[in-house]
Amino acid sequence: MQSIGVLDATSPLLASRREFLFASAALLLGFAFPKRASAMVDEKGLLAAGATDAAASGFDGFVPDGFIRIGGDGRIVLVVPSSEMGQGIATTEAMLLAEELEVGMDQIEVALAPADLGAYGQSILKNQITGGSTSVRAFFDPLRKAGAAARTMLVNAAAEQWQVAASECRASRATVLHQSSGRSAPYASLVELARAQPVPTEMTLKKPSEFKLIGKPLRRVDTPEKVNGTAKFGIDVAVAGMRYAAIKICPTIGGKVKSINDRETRALPGVLDILEIEDAVAVVGEHYWAAKKGLDVLEVEWEPGPHATLSSADLWHELRTCKATPIVAKVQGNPDEELASGIRIEATYELPFLAHAALEPINTTIHARADACDVWVSTQVPVDAQTVTAEILGLRAEQVNIHSYLIGGGFGRRLAVDTIQQAARFAKLADYPLKIIWTREQDIQHDRFRPAYCDRVVATLDEKTRFPKAFHHRTTGSTVLQYFTRKGWPEGQLDPDLVAGSVSQPYRIPAAKWEWLRQDSPVAVNWWRGVGEGHNVFVVEGFIDELASAAGFDPVAYRRALLSDNPRARAVLDKVARASNWGEPLPQGHGRGVSLHQCFGSYMGLVVQVEVDEYGEVYLRRATAAVDCGVPINPDIIAAQMQGGVLFGLSAALFNGVTFKDGKVEQSNFHDYRQIRLNEVPAFEVFVMPSTEAPGGIGEVGTAAAAPALTNAIFAATGVRLRSTPIDKSSLARKGNRDRVPETIALTSLDRAGRP
Repeated sequence: MQSIGVLDATSPLLASRREFLFASAALLLGFAFPKRASAMVDEKGLLAAGATDAAASGFDGFVPDGFIRIGGDGRIVLVVPSSEMGQGIATTEAMLLAEELEVGMDQIEVALAPADLGAYGQSILKNQITGGSTSVRAFFDPLRKAGAAARTMLVNAAAEQWQVAASECRASRATVLHQSSGRSAPYASLVELARAQPVPTEMTLKKPSEFKLIGKPLRRVDTPEKVNGTAKFGIDVAVAGMRYAAIKICPTIGGKVKSINDRETRALPGVLDILEIEDAVAVVGEHYWAAKKGLDVLEVEWEPGPHATLSSADLWHELRTCKATPIVAKVQGNPDEELASGIRIEATYELPFLAHAALEPINTTIHARADACDVWVSTQVPVDAQTVTAEILGLRAEQVNIHSYLIGGGFGRRLAVDTIQQAARFAKLADYPLKIIWTREQDIQHDRFRPAYCDRVVATLDEKTRFPKAFHHRTTGSTVLQYFTRKGWPEGQLDPDLVAGSVSQPYRIPAAKWEWLRQDSPVAVNWWRGVGEGHNVFVVEGFIDELASAAGFDPVAYRRALLSDNPRARAVLDKVARASNWGEPLPQGHGRGVSLHQCFGSYMGLVVQVEVDEYGEVYLRRATAAVDCGVPINPDIIAAQMQGGVLFGLSAALFNGVTFKDGKVEQSNFHDYRQIRLNEVPAFEVFVMPSTEAPGGIGEVGTAAAAPALTNAIFAATGVRLRSTPIDKSSLARKGNRDRVPETIALTSLDRAGRP
């Protein structure tokens, strides 16, 4: 991402909008996608492609498994098990299938999998779920094996037809070849014979040196539709007989509907119905505008419930003073003894509640009948969506059909099913298909938020080497699992998410202890992009910087010294340091900050360069990332995910925090929950390290690295150590604050009894 130069009179940005769009569309569609303008199967084509269920009921082509459909007409459809929410997983998973199936990406179409845990469940999270940067890690081998099995069956079918040994045949670009006789057979001609072949239980997968697709920067399969406007997201759903619903939700946590006055609403043209559930009311209209206008004049009196006075001050007080019994996650060495002597450093870090604020607001289209239900929705958990809908409607799970769509940004929000539960409750009251659309304000104010955290960290440094002897990290916060499982979470049982990214830090520290203090609140919570690692890497990498400063070391050199037995982490640190020109002088008010982590099976180093002016404004000047994610499936997608993830994390660190007053969320839209804007994006380089290791995750890797690199850069520029987000600009301002003394850390030597 580079800045744009000066525009001249011939620049397309100064031409008319119509001329520019016409010319650019011709360029994109005519040049970038010369073969065809579509690679994703639309909903109308799913049945014909055999992609509406794992068994491909009614499809008469070759179906070796739930992932591959080959028709006699030559059509090849690959069914990908994960949800596509902009992260490029449809392309990545299709590449894994196509690699071993021996087809080109220009020869296939891609469909999103239906809800089916048995066919599309993944091994890491034990569910049909897209989250936690697990998709490639979970499906790298299964999808390649599926492709290899199908290829083997097709080759065996051709060999049987030709009466030759299968070992004499090979496959290439959807064709089986017998070189010695010159015979060839396209896959489409082998459909009937291949169906009769036994599915192989063992197959030999390609070596990395044999890859034709994996490792290549191939075009994304969902780009054509997103360019020409035909891509279908949940909010684009339109079904016959559909009505639109605009809703009001009780603004206070735990509140309910007390009464409504709908006289004026019912009198408006286009308003068809008013539906009421315990904590929300829906106005149903012929179109959304009618529903919205009806909602505007609907009078609702709310019963505010038990949390009508809840405030952020209350929530932070509970976190900071929590007296829960610590749940020990892990102990290595003898931390209690080692923490009692040496140079003692301690700090408290705090992170706020966060909203997901995806571009596509919450929406669900649902049609409930006595014996079945259809749900058209963008979700990261199709089986869970099916389950909760069936529970509310009194149906069996197989009676609920989940129609999956592209997701216009998930970031974890579509892991929660609360909005689908709400839709099912409204659907019970309607005898027509109902499309429910939340406003942006409702999306932010009624989110399932990233939890707030209060972390206390302590370390002792060896008095001679100044390297850590011991480390103690105690996290206070609530568990997402009590909401995700919908069954609560047992007291005294560890939620690993609370310590993820800290217990797995890359550094060599002889003694350490990790603990969790559980402090739940009335605020419903959910995972946010970066999950537990997103908060713990901030704490660990901020604190490691503090230790380096206290020890008098350069931050990169200090980290490097702690990585002697971690070559992959050391390699990405060295790469990002060189590429970012670490150590070269910068102007006054500028600084570089580094972060390093090994999370989601990947290793990442990030350097952020900032400028802080005299008023405390922070300007992003440069970002440099290096990532070792094992075998890189598609380097372009990896780079895009690194950039997007880092910018998402920087937005949160610079601007975002959800606060509460009188039981309500105070933020409402992008004006007070804002994101980084295009003109604020720095020059950004991403280096993908070559590797033959097992693939790691990538979608959340960049987000976890962002905040600590930023705050460490701010410290380098100003001498002010920030241990919380969003950034407090007033603490950075020199203007009107000229007497501020830059923060330093006192080095205190302790005796064996822990006395100064």
